[in-house]
Amino acid sequence: DLVPVLGAAGFDTWEFLYPNDQGIDISADLLAASWSDIPVDQRLVLVGHSMGGLVIRDFVSRWRHPVAVPPRVAGASVQGVILAGTPNQGSDWARLRVWLELRDQWAAGRQSGFSPLGGLRDGTGAAKIDLVPGSAFLEQLNARPWPVTVPIGIIGGVLLESTPILGDGVVAAESLAVSGAPEPILVTASHRGMLARVFASDPEPPAIPHIMALLDAWRGQASRSFQ
Repeated sequence: DLVPVLGAAGFDTWEFLYPNDQGIDISADLLAASWSDIPVDQRLVLVGHSMGGLVIRDFVSRWRHPVAVPPRVAGASVQGVILAGTPNQGSDWARLRVWLELRDQWAAGRQSGFSPLGGLRDGTGAAKIDLVPGSAFLEQLNARPWPVTVPIGIIGGVLLESTPILGDGVVAAESLAVSGAPEPILVTASHRGMLARVFASDPEPPAIPHIMALLDAWRGQASRSFQ
């Protein structure tokens, strides 16, 4: 539900699609390989939901804007990053890789036909290994310095305001944090519900106004810097 709101506000949008079961670093490499498709003169903000935020963090800190070393890929500069429901410190749900794989295949098979062997065709589950708290991928990512020129906004969901430790049902509130970044903005929503309606008549998902506020603030700052 975010893309139509972005369009109405005058933003051009691109969607990056990748196999959700491959290693997160491989997805970041794929983004790097596609980066030249984006016009170089764009003032670009990357918005990632869930694991997509980890792909963004890995791409920015390892490929486009690594600290103290030359960029590994040229092209458009990243002006800001927004992470929504991103398990920056991992998710205990990732330990249930078999269940999550079956769930993914069931969701995909509702239209094409469910196959219990679909997970083998989809991949080895490397991304779910990366998402386990304390994984080698997360240790390396969280130890890597973040470029001070790229601001971060973090938004997370809580199912119940009275028990934020439950998080959005998939990502705990404490897992949203990134060292040196602002405190996460918390909204009352599920992991998917922060950005997507269940029914068309539902109110706007609660993360969207916060995303638009960050984009407007950063767009205003960029405009002033070019005057």
